[in-house]
Amino acid sequence: MRFRTQLTDSRTFSKLTASLSSLGKATIFDDTTYELESNSDAINIEVNISVLNRALRSAWGSTHTQLRLTKKDKTPLLALTVLASEWTDGNMALATNKDADGFGGNPNTPAPADTTGDRGPRERQTWITQEIPIKILHESTVEGLHEPHCPDPEVHIILPNLAQLKSISDRFTKLASTDSKGRQPGVMAPDAPGMHSVSFSGPGTNAAATALSTNSSPKLELSANMHGSLRLAIATDELRIASVWSDLVNPPLDPAQMSEEQMSQLPSELNRRREVSEGFESGWAKVRIDGKDWSRVLSIGRLSPKVVACFVNEMALVLYVYLPGNEKGEESCLTYYINSFTT
Repeated sequence: MRFRTQLTDSRTFSKLTASLSSLGKATIFDDTTYELESNSDAINIEVNISVLNRALRSAWGSTHTQLRLTKKDKTPLLALTVLASEWTDGNMALATNKDADGFGGNPNTPAPADTTGDRGPRERQTWITQEIPIKILHESTVEGLHEPHCPDPEVHIILPNLAQLKSISDRFTKLASTDSKGRQPGVMAPDAPGMHSVSFSGPGTNAAATALSTNSSPKLELSANMHGSLRLAIATDELRIASVWSDLVNPPLDPAQMSEEQMSQLPSELNRRREVSEGFESGWAKVRIDGKDWSRVLSIGRLSPKVVACFVNEMALVLYVYLPGNEKGEESCLTYYINSFTT
């Protein structure tokens, strides 16, 4: 069993692993240097993403990066070899008129002609190899892994700026956590273009709050409709606060994937045709997710600014993360599945 490849975009690979490490395909590998020897034309491995991400940071800006499968004392390893370059001051390694012999001799002694003068900075290259422990997975183990099967979503929408969404989500989660320990409400997340925040508190909110605060970890309520609106809310026994984004994009479906008649019967398209006159609350789909888990998921913002969220009402949230295209213009996609908590 053998594997070796040339990394052509170690920065993107590092961002990818950073996003995955927070949870627990632009062209990453060079096809012309890709070597794989296996009876099944595939080698399935399990690797600690955090360890891999730390190793890949050393590859940023390197001129040569190689990843290969090896072993040491019967332990399988991924060996990351990087050619690192750095600039050094050439005069530091040479004798000068101030230190002619290089060992603190008489500075008045004339230095040899080949050791004097300004030689300027020089580039020094160093080979660095890091070994990452891995686990080889048997084919039977991998056969049991598959994507979850979900019903057709009621809503699909492009999420707003993920850094902004993460910041507000973190504030909501922190507010709910501190409020549950006795802090009085009163902290609001600042509004941003295309969104507004509302809050209300008092005895009338207790019933609504119970649905979101039955577990010790705060639960965020995320909902959206097919008219470009997204709502983020959280509730405690004393407070309910929400932020709403408007004028977002509900992307059209690809007509090449199904007939027009089939498409018209999808729940999302039925919701799209609903008249705005039916009221602001019509056609919304919502999920309840753990605040801390959601914050970790939003770390994908460092990888791609375009994320489509698909809402399966009260069941699941599916995120499609579109990665930047490679030199051939091909676009790749990562998929995240998040289960919804029940009330």
